[in-house]
Amino acid sequence: MKKIIQKMAGTGLALIALVIAQSCSTPSGPAKMTNKADSLSYSYGVMMARELKNEKGLNPELIAAGIKEALNETAQVTLEEASQSIAMGKAQIGIDFLAENAKKEGVMMTESGLQHKILEEGTGTSPAATDVVTVHYKGSLINGEVFDSSEGGEPISFPLNRVIPGWTEGLQLMKEGGRSIFYIPYELAYGERGAGQVIPPYAALIFEVELLKVENSKN
Repeated sequence: MKKIIQKMAGTGLALIALVIAQSCSTPSGPAKMTNKADSLSYSYGVMMARELKNEKGLNPELIAAGIKEALNETAQVTLEEASQSIAMGKAQIGIDFLAENAKKEGVMMTESGLQHKILEEGTGTSPAATDVVTVHYKGSLINGEVFDSSEGGEPISFPLNRVIPGWTEGLQLMKEGGRSIFYIPYELAYGERGAGQVIPPYAALIFEVELLKVENSKN
């Protein structure tokens, strides 16, 4: 995302929505539109508002001020600073989630910060980082949105050292036949850049994994 307008498409472009709805409404009723430009402006607000529905703690007045100052080219922060602020806000959501999650029964944490919970203890071999593993899995964001899954399809196989660090480490804690949940901080997942349109930057991730088979790479 090259410009702040584009950057905000996943986070802050949506910030405009809440403001438009707040700013255009009056004590006596909903916003009034008298021409096509008004209608277009309001429609943008409605569309952008959908991006804000899961955001917490936003200040509508400051969002409105940011929009107005940016349009007037008097904004108090640069585009880069605004983008960084939004990104770090997203990171903090994952950090806070993991801090609370670590207190839950059965959740263990490694030195790297990876959290894992055993759902079913396996009885077979534990893989090494260079082994090939076959798994079923389901991946979700911390808000519960599933972004990928092998459920209902074929399991996948891959060299364990060719995936994100959270998987490489987490699967070595398992044994064949076992099922676990990994709670992965962004540093052990897709980092500051995310992955395409599916996984946002700085996203903590949750994976439920069943380890079906381990193939020793030396065989």
